[in-house]
Amino acid sequence: MPTLLEKVLKTGDKKILKRLRGIADAVNLLEEEFRELSDAELRGETDRFKERLAEGESLDSVLPEAFAAVREAADRTLGQRHYDVQIMGGAALHMGNIAEMGTGEGKTLVATAPAYLNALTGKGVHVITVNDYLAKYQADLMGRVYRFLGLTTGVIVNNLKSAQRREAYAADITYGTNNEFGFDFLRDNMAQSLEDLVQREHHYAIIDEIDSILIDEARTPLIISGASNNDISRWYADFAKLVQSLKKDEDYEVDEKKRTVGVLESGIDKVEDYLGIENLYETQNTTLIQYLNNAIRAKELYKRDTDYVVTKNEVHIVDEHTGRILKGRRYNEGLHQAIEAKEGVRIKPENQTRATVTLQNYFRGYDKISGMTGTAETEAAEFMSTYKLGVVPIPPNRPRQRIDHNDLVYKNEIVKFNAVVKDIEARYEKGQPVLVGTESVEKSEYLSKMLAKKGIRHEVLNAKNHEREAAIVAQAGRKGAITVATNMAGRGTDIMLGGNSEFNAVHEMEKLGLDPEEDAEEYEARWPEVFAKAKEEAEREGDEVRDLGGLYVLGTERHQSRRIDNQLRGRSGRQGDPGESRFYISLTDNLMRLFNAGAAQRIMNSPAMDEETPVEHKMVSGAIASAQQQRESQNTEQRKNVLKYDDVMNRQREAIYSDRRRILEGDDVHEKVQHFIEDAVALMIDEKTVASSSEDWDLEGLWEELKDLYPITLEIEDLIEEAGGIDQLSIKMLKREITSDAKIAYEQKEEEVGSEALRQLERRVLLSVIDEKWQDHLYEMDYLKSGIGLRSMAQRDPLVEYQREGYLLFQGMAEDIREESVRKLFQAEVRAVTPKTEAPDLPGIKDGRIAAAGKQIQVPGLKDAKGSSD
Repeated sequence: MPTLLEKVLKTGDKKILKRLRGIADAVNLLEEEFRELSDAELRGETDRFKERLAEGESLDSVLPEAFAAVREAADRTLGQRHYDVQIMGGAALHMGNIAEMGTGEGKTLVATAPAYLNALTGKGVHVITVNDYLAKYQADLMGRVYRFLGLTTGVIVNNLKSAQRREAYAADITYGTNNEFGFDFLRDNMAQSLEDLVQREHHYAIIDEIDSILIDEARTPLIISGASNNDISRWYADFAKLVQSLKKDEDYEVDEKKRTVGVLESGIDKVEDYLGIENLYETQNTTLIQYLNNAIRAKELYKRDTDYVVTKNEVHIVDEHTGRILKGRRYNEGLHQAIEAKEGVRIKPENQTRATVTLQNYFRGYDKISGMTGTAETEAAEFMSTYKLGVVPIPPNRPRQRIDHNDLVYKNEIVKFNAVVKDIEARYEKGQPVLVGTESVEKSEYLSKMLAKKGIRHEVLNAKNHEREAAIVAQAGRKGAITVATNMAGRGTDIMLGGNSEFNAVHEMEKLGLDPEEDAEEYEARWPEVFAKAKEEAEREGDEVRDLGGLYVLGTERHQSRRIDNQLRGRSGRQGDPGESRFYISLTDNLMRLFNAGAAQRIMNSPAMDEETPVEHKMVSGAIASAQQQRESQNTEQRKNVLKYDDVMNRQREAIYSDRRRILEGDDVHEKVQHFIEDAVALMIDEKTVASSSEDWDLEGLWEELKDLYPITLEIEDLIEEAGGIDQLSIKMLKREITSDAKIAYEQKEEEVGSEALRQLERRVLLSVIDEKWQDHLYEMDYLKSGIGLRSMAQRDPLVEYQREGYLLFQGMAEDIREESVRKLFQAEVRAVTPKTEAPDLPGIKDGRIAAAGKQIQVPGLKDAKGSSD
């Protein structure tokens, strides 16, 4: 039963579609006019559009002509003319919506029109894709359209240097992955100078496979971390060995639905005996509990070749939704180390978080975002509530002809896979291409061995073989091709019947040694001939495959999300092609086992059923749908929970990052330092004068702390004498006299160092201290969050408690920043040097030294704030 919000969203769809059809009609009216322009005249339209925008026209008024220009440029460079539905999809993106378009509808080309239009403002457009290969491939291919129209294109992939990243972000349109953009954002907010920044403003982002990025990956934040000082790898190994002797349901219990574990009384006794301690839950032993819980979670809940793979003696996380390795990502809070200990590989040190952001909050920082996917309607309500994004279903260019067969349900996995192999074998013998979807690396390899025994040639695409991803997928529609792949969500490369002619043409150009940027002129001259030949060959073979029934998609089990199943199904039947799909299910599959196998179990166990006979029944289909909805609801709540807590952090993050940016951009922080001196002095005085009588104040302790803060010249006795006795000494007088003394000391420091050098020193010290204290604060907030859930046992809302205590921690961090900055500024030592080259305006820090104005300033405890992405 659709909710009220879902009904409202659907009503809005009709109005938007009517408007989008009107835009497509307007673009069509201009087509002939733009076709008659010469190449130079078409390129000149870009300058004309920019002039109109500079004179105050809106992007909406320029849209029809800009879209017409892009359509013509794409036709001339790529041989691809935007269909009307692609123009409609592009307009939906420009309006800040999600364009839901089926697989094969040409979403990569759709993005060119809104990307071009919004890039005319000069503020930059980011096109986000799901992996490095696709970012490079799309930037090269679609970059030809942009370059033809006079715009520049950049691409952000792994292992680029800062200068290369800066150049790519400076381009009009920049392609890259969500992780790379997010990590660059974090690194920019750890930068020590303007020269270290790579990104510019966050103007407009088009996110390909937006559901994969903003829904599936939203539960895992991006973290930049550095090695912690704690060397406790021995504990992980000890506990990995210990939990092997513990028994499930006897020593501990596991809730696979909620993915939690709990230690039972007998398990606690065994752990205490093994460790030789009396009470595991004594205060000094509380850290051991986390090692124990992580070791049990690693043993029971995280499976090799499903949740992670081990390659080159390292544990790599596998994205459960896409089947890809999540490069550089590690489980946090010691879980990754527990898995490394379990697998017997080298245990990498625990890391301390230096910067973190969720994908939700990173992308909500853009002025405008939009996205494309084939499957967003099931998550429409979440997109609207979290991102204020509407989902607009764009009609297909040609009616869909795919036949979706009913699921076949078997009693167990062995029988199911035997039936799967039998089905594949029959299709293989007649030459019909088959795409087989599996949920894990383990299952894909199991099926591969079964196919090999039958002599069936096939390709396997999983996290162990992801480098050849696009090449495998591009040929999956060829005659007789059998492709076994883990979760096909967000693959981004079209499966065309007879092979992907565009991919084959690009590959042929590579063999000819031609690069689209370096050999642009020759590349454009050779492309039509190479592409025409590849297209002719693919179409000839594609006709044969169509006669055989098209691509057959076979799912070996239902995924936990209907959307992922729909993505797999959507690989077949592109652009009106024939196709088929079917899912094979067993009652021992994870989804059925954990959520709702009861109804199916009753039917399967009826006397009329035997082991080999599958079931096609409405009640079974209902049980499967119910199980998926339960899991989807659970995941939605988890994402909402992650976001609620990160929203608290985000407000703090924005405050810190805006302060940092102002300092980097050269704000004069001298006045801020003066306030820091006042605040630091006042705080110390307040702490030592809490007693009601001045005779009970800890003045000696106060002076010891002040001596550590700055070179104080005042004496206690002199102040008491000036006040007319200790009983006459007031807090107000203490603050006035000591603050005045500290500021005089700072003026003397400025005379000693020089005003120019001190201004640079102030900015550098503040940046360093902010980074240091922010990292400590992130650790405190992580620690707070890890235990805040227990507050619910005392009838308190954990989120409210987290907000309240998080605010207090933030206030404490701000006080620490003020005090530590003042201390470091006073402690800086000055030495004369003869610089070999002229010092830059904002010099970097090296080994705690700053060189400026012929002096070298040594700052104790001052260090670079560099982090490694994790």
